[in-house]
Amino acid sequence: MYRYDSYDQTLVDERVAQFRDQMDRYLAGKLGEEEFRPVRLQNGLYIQRHAPMLRIAIPYGMLSSDQLRALATITRRYDRGYGHFTTRQNLQLNWPAQEDVPDILADLAKVQMHAIQTSGNCIRNTTSDQFAGIATDEVVDPRPWCELIRQWSTLHPEFAYLPRKFKIAVTGATEDRAAIHVHDIGLRLWLNDAGDLRFRVLAGGGMGRTPMIGEVVREDLPWQHLLTYLEAIVRVYNQFGRRDNKFKARIKILVKALGVEEFARRVEAEWAHLKDGPQTLNDGAVDEARTHFPEPPRRPVEESAIVAYEKLRQENRAFARFVTNNVMDHKVAGYKAVTLSLKRREAAPGDITADQMDAVADLAETFGFGELRVTHEQNLVLSDVPVDEIEALWQQLDALGMANPTVGTLNDIICCPGGDFCSLANAVSIPIAQAIQERFEDLDFLYDLGPIDLNISGCMNACGHHHVGNIGILGVDKKGEEYYQISLGGNADDDVSLGKILGPSFYREDVPDVIDKVLKVYVEKRHDDERFLDTYRRIGHQPFKERVYA
Repeated sequence: MYRYDSYDQTLVDERVAQFRDQMDRYLAGKLGEEEFRPVRLQNGLYIQRHAPMLRIAIPYGMLSSDQLRALATITRRYDRGYGHFTTRQNLQLNWPAQEDVPDILADLAKVQMHAIQTSGNCIRNTTSDQFAGIATDEVVDPRPWCELIRQWSTLHPEFAYLPRKFKIAVTGATEDRAAIHVHDIGLRLWLNDAGDLRFRVLAGGGMGRTPMIGEVVREDLPWQHLLTYLEAIVRVYNQFGRRDNKFKARIKILVKALGVEEFARRVEAEWAHLKDGPQTLNDGAVDEARTHFPEPPRRPVEESAIVAYEKLRQENRAFARFVTNNVMDHKVAGYKAVTLSLKRREAAPGDITADQMDAVADLAETFGFGELRVTHEQNLVLSDVPVDEIEALWQQLDALGMANPTVGTLNDIICCPGGDFCSLANAVSIPIAQAIQERFEDLDFLYDLGPIDLNISGCMNACGHHHVGNIGILGVDKKGEEYYQISLGGNADDDVSLGKILGPSFYREDVPDVIDKVLKVYVEKRHDDERFLDTYRRIGHQPFKERVYA
């Protein structure tokens, strides 16, 4: 995984020193709240419902065991002994003292981490496929390209104060696991018939108050022009994006207002000034980025070990369930990628304790190469586990409460912190997730249902990606009371779709019953081997609505 060079380290260290001075001046009353607010936001510091919140960047979801141990130490020293992984592959601390944040940033810098541009109207942390570099369906490893985008976008002087926040996602696989269609810019790497590397560029996607699916603005961008073309897109947005209304300030509104053809024309016109300029990539720059993502020294795995692994899977039902749901095929024979579940009803989805962080860091070194991935579903991945060690890993994960064999099922819930923490939330979301997990905890029932994405957001900002959940739940405020709106039919994969609202919202205590009715319609109406999403698209909205509101 990527390691800082002297430029990276100097930049991050200087940023820490700058923010320490800014914090000192703010606490001394020499810097006003309005002046301090954009400064703290671009260093990841929010003021939430009960306490400050610090969002820590995990670029394209890659995390080392040393970094995870440092996060454990930080959560013990400055917080309440746990952190929260988000849908954008970052980590949030919910209880730091504001005056401690410079010290936290200094500790992060020691392990090549930061909180730069994790908030504010700037280009945020670039996200990617959690199985990048190891997936069997991968065409090109997206991680070097993500790193090039990180270097280009970090503290970019022209894009420090965009109309609104700006998010980029990249995938290099045939299956989209990075939700590129619902980002401000989505990028897909592909090879043409001649074997030349190209980017498909989408713009104008996003969720929030006005959810939209991104549209293709360039189908076959040559790789050399990636950064100059991105620069052209963001320049057009920076110039023409709305600044008079924050609800209409995202690039998706601009693309919709202009139409994708006119938007693409303006991008091409701007790109004409940048094309073949100093930011044009060459083989040397890309090769340098690739050197930071070498193949690890994997040992050969004997065929007999693979046979024994398959035999154990057949004989041990509990192990078989874990493998079916939490273990992913690997491009190298004899290896697997293992997802560590952060979904159990005793804790909020995506939460991890400091003790678990330390233990997982040890597991990453014992069963891999000290490398972890954060998923946008708020779980963790060990990327290189030999099949003859998966049983031992499973047993240790079970002791940590992280072996729930529910990845991809109804109970693998995506959930924002909601009203328990967030000052923007209209309603709590964590208790809703826990109530659903408790109601539908029978594994046989979950497996019979098949894959279902259930996503929960506490407000229209959609941090829980409810718009693209097969079942989406949105907390709304009605005259000071918490209600929940249900939507069906969303999907973040290549056959992307936005959920359709079922009807009037529900009381909090009614939500599990509503979900139960929705599931019963699916079970009654589905065809053999038909997913929930397939059934919904075939029979439409009305049967679900009739059952729920009968």
